[in-house]
Amino acid sequence: MSTKAPEYNTVAWFQIGTDDSERARDFYGGLFGWKFTLDPNGAGYDLVGYPGADAPSGGITRTAGGEENHAIFMVLVEDVRAACAQAERLGGKVLTEAVTTPRGLVFAYLLDPAGNRFGVFTPPPVPA
Repeated sequence: MSTKAPEYNTVAWFQIGTDDSERARDFYGGLFGWKFTLDPNGAGYDLVGYPGADAPSGGITRTAGGEENHAIFMVLVEDVRAACAQAERLGGKVLTEAVTTPRGLVFAYLLDPAGNRFGVFTPPPVPA
């Protein structure tokens, strides 16, 4: 399996939000053979790996506080804030402005003009 990083402007991650993560793990694990590990950097987040993959490709997060269950794709971009501005110029809407995690991952959630939710992100910097 190749360890080549995904290209910019490609779907490089997905996230499933659920109020019943155990049921989601049972369903997706049974359907697709996905494997799950607890993200060591985020409480309440399970990393999703495919059989034979060398790195996770998605995650399951626990919804809370009125957040809806969801499944969205995440696109790797060079600049999250620039992608948000371009989305708005093209008729989209920024739902969640750019957020930077303690590790340096930057992400935002958007809506396309048809109302479909998706995300954009840049990974944390690679340690030197």
